[in-house]
Amino acid sequence: MNNQTVSQPLAGHRTTLFLLLLVYTLSISDRMILSILFPDIKAEFGLSDTQLGLLGGISFALFYATIGLPIARLADQYSRKKIIIVSLVIFSLMTAFSGLAAGFISLLLLRICVGIGEAGVNPASHSIIADYFPPHRRGFAMATLMLGGSFGMILGFVGGGFIAEAYGWRIALIAVGLPGLLLAAVMARLLKEPGRGNFEAETPPPPPPILTTAAIMWANPAMRHLVAGATIAAMMSYGITQWLPTFFMRTHDLSQSETGMMMAGVFGILGAIGALVAGKWFDRLSLRGFQYGLWMLTIVPFISMPLFMLGLLADSLTIAMLFFIFPAFAANYFMGPILAMVQTLSPVNMRAVSSAIQMLCINLVGLGLGPLLVGMLSDLLSPRYGDDALGVALAYFTILGFWGALHCWLCGRAIAKQQAQ
Repeated sequence: MNNQTVSQPLAGHRTTLFLLLLVYTLSISDRMILSILFPDIKAEFGLSDTQLGLLGGISFALFYATIGLPIARLADQYSRKKIIIVSLVIFSLMTAFSGLAAGFISLLLLRICVGIGEAGVNPASHSIIADYFPPHRRGFAMATLMLGGSFGMILGFVGGGFIAEAYGWRIALIAVGLPGLLLAAVMARLLKEPGRGNFEAETPPPPPPILTTAAIMWANPAMRHLVAGATIAAMMSYGITQWLPTFFMRTHDLSQSETGMMMAGVFGILGAIGALVAGKWFDRLSLRGFQYGLWMLTIVPFISMPLFMLGLLADSLTIAMLFFIFPAFAANYFMGPILAMVQTLSPVNMRAVSSAIQMLCINLVGLGLGPLLVGMLSDLLSPRYGDDALGVALAYFTILGFWGALHCWLCGRAIAKQQAQ
């Protein structure tokens, strides 16, 4: 179906996007539930905040990011549907097995296996979406997929919080892991593999080696700044999201279920709405030129980050939640547009690997270092600030958002220069 001139998505795009959204939701739920369980795990195994940061960050991200590259190379050549289904089965089983961990080391190893299982989901999903949707519709499509981040947060925090209070943290991990096996059976029947390059003018050649794709990405200034901006934004986002439930429980004396409900109601729901609004707005601005959509992303942190810092340092929970409203709305604004731009800037035969390279940076640096650095900073500030150390650490860490915004602006400027040539 190459040489396609129509501007509408392929038939079946809604079913495909919904199924991929469900997979991403479960992957985020399995990933984020650990943060609502941090107090229980810390108490049972006698861990420090730095060790909890290792469980929530680098242990998962190291293998998730690196294994994703060879899997993405396969996704540029073979069935993306099969890769997603196998990945879903693996990370679901490993999450359930995490509930049987005997100590810190065994839980660490099982979280590594969860990361290995999730490694194949995003590159293959992004590549499929790019073949179902034309370029000017991809921002909203990717933003819709990224709703899985908010839905997964809601499922992990609310479900995990209530189950952990009633039955313990081990049963909570088992309960959120097993539904992925049912979804894998549904996807085997309903997910359809599209042709490659449906909205491009020429039939794509065979995919090049991974290093060639990386070199092509590096040679493009717009792509360099895009990946840098996404990596820094992800580092801040993951660091904050992994530790925010613990912050509410320590600073404002909330229970696990109360924390889960609040995180879901404020950051989950508002984050989902914000992601859709950002994706739609990005697509509309991009009709004039993709640089305008990227410049829109640049403005948001200068509004949301100061409000978020004030919320972290507020003594009253009510005042804190008022300050958190806009930051919660903007929590997931960047991911959909940035993921769409990677697919749009990449040659057709390099899309899955380009996505995996971006996810390597986002997860190895962002997810790997974000929670760990917050945990280390909290331990470092603890002698001076006591129980308030985590809130102060998160406030300092939020400053990274301005650095990420600079790269989004530079990416837009590079695209504008390319279009002017």
